[in-house]
Amino acid sequence: MKIVREILRWLLAALFVFAGITHFQRPAFYEAMIPPYLPAPHLLVVVSGVIEIILGVLLLVPRVSRPAAFGVIALLIAVFPANIYMTQHPGLFPQFTATALLIRLPLQFVLILWAYWYTRRAT
Repeated sequence: MKIVREILRWLLAALFVFAGITHFQRPAFYEAMIPPYLPAPHLLVVVSGVIEIILGVLLLVPRVSRPAAFGVIALLIAVFPANIYMTQHPGLFPQFTATALLIRLPLQFVLILWAYWYTRRAT
């Protein structure tokens, strides 16, 4: 089980690093996700991208992987309004079906549980 746990840790870390990098490759896509009631969409995209990259890397550093996992959870909660906004405004995201946008909502909880696994000591 320890091997599976480590493989999944690397996968989660890679997912966050990759997602963070795409914030810089496709900023307009991420800016469109920002609900209009939040200020400075470009700044939020840059900051969240940097945080995703940092947390992804820190997940792989044993000394700080536990706090990094809590950081991932906090980030996933913080960006949840963007997923809700996408679901409420599917016309702004024609690259996704309405079903795909709905699936993103519970997927956030799966990611939160996945990260939570790394807040617990390995047994």
